[in-house]
Amino acid sequence: MATNSTSAAKHGQCLPATSSRCVTGSVTATHNFEVTNFSQLDGMGAGKFVSSSTFSVGGCDWRIDFYPDGNKTENDDGAYVSAFLYFVRGTAGVTVEFSLSLLGKDDQVSKQRIFERTFPSVDSDWGWRNFIEKSRLQELLRLDGDRFTIRCVLTMKDVPHTVEGSRVVVPQPKLHQDLTDMLKNGEGADVTFSVGDQMFSAHRCILAARSTVFKAELFGALKEKDTQCIKIDDMEPPIFEALLHFVYTDSLIEDDCDADDQNASMQQHLLVAADRYGLDRLRLMCEANLCQGIDVETVATTLALAEQHHCKQLKDACLGFIASRKVLGAVMKTDGFKHLIANCPLIMKEILDKVAAVWSE
Repeated sequence: MATNSTSAAKHGQCLPATSSRCVTGSVTATHNFEVTNFSQLDGMGAGKFVSSSTFSVGGCDWRIDFYPDGNKTENDDGAYVSAFLYFVRGTAGVTVEFSLSLLGKDDQVSKQRIFERTFPSVDSDWGWRNFIEKSRLQELLRLDGDRFTIRCVLTMKDVPHTVEGSRVVVPQPKLHQDLTDMLKNGEGADVTFSVGDQMFSAHRCILAARSTVFKAELFGALKEKDTQCIKIDDMEPPIFEALLHFVYTDSLIEDDCDADDQNASMQQHLLVAADRYGLDRLRLMCEANLCQGIDVETVATTLALAEQHHCKQLKDACLGFIASRKVLGAVMKTDGFKHLIANCPLIMKEILDKVAAVWSE
């Protein structure tokens, strides 16, 4: 037997009314595409490119294509690099305004191109064949460790989207900030760690919830007799501070180091600490940062660390870097490489195997 909504409301649960509305406006998004170790890409050939990951704006998917030797064989013998915005997926005939900027050291804009274009179909692209002279780019790279960033700012106009009619504005979560403040002011702390010449206050329940190693040391069979003040050996205070920051916030402290080698050393020591306390996410974050910052001076020590702590992806990245024709000789002259071979002689075979594989391509 059918009933109308009014009678149904009398005999059952009445749900609150909901609302929504269609809003038309512009949508703008920014995507940063970092290109590292440009010297290894230089010479790959005209028309060959590397791509950013796909990013979405206004229901359409896009990517940045970068051509180290230009996108055409007649492109002045590779005197210019090329950069294009590629339409991956979406509605054909979409019109966008976009810019492609080359960012150097400290995110300074060294080159910028702005355009408004209609993409007639997917798998089409627009960009700049002569994005920047390669000679000028190489001058910038010498100042910023053989890396740069291409930033795309893309705006789609008249994009309709439906929003709910709720007028209640829910603030962003700030649990991480509350826990950061609790760590800094030490309120309610019930354990102290002595690291070098510094003391750190913390909260047992948070440490135990985040790390099985801390849980065992503070509450389990490995619990020390005096757990009011625990001495931490073989770790520098800045490393333990960064470790505690991650435990409380699930994030890294913003990098205060100006030099790349200092940052690499920090990431190496923090990876060791993460492995020691079973913090797998922190360990992988350090591994990812080290992969991005590999250079001639640090690759040998990073490879030794990867071998010792079973970091396969980091190890593969180091072997691939060392095997490059352009850097192999320079790496072998470093003290770190000599120390690596002396302490990990078996790694030499893997290096030679990688060199043979790369050089035979």
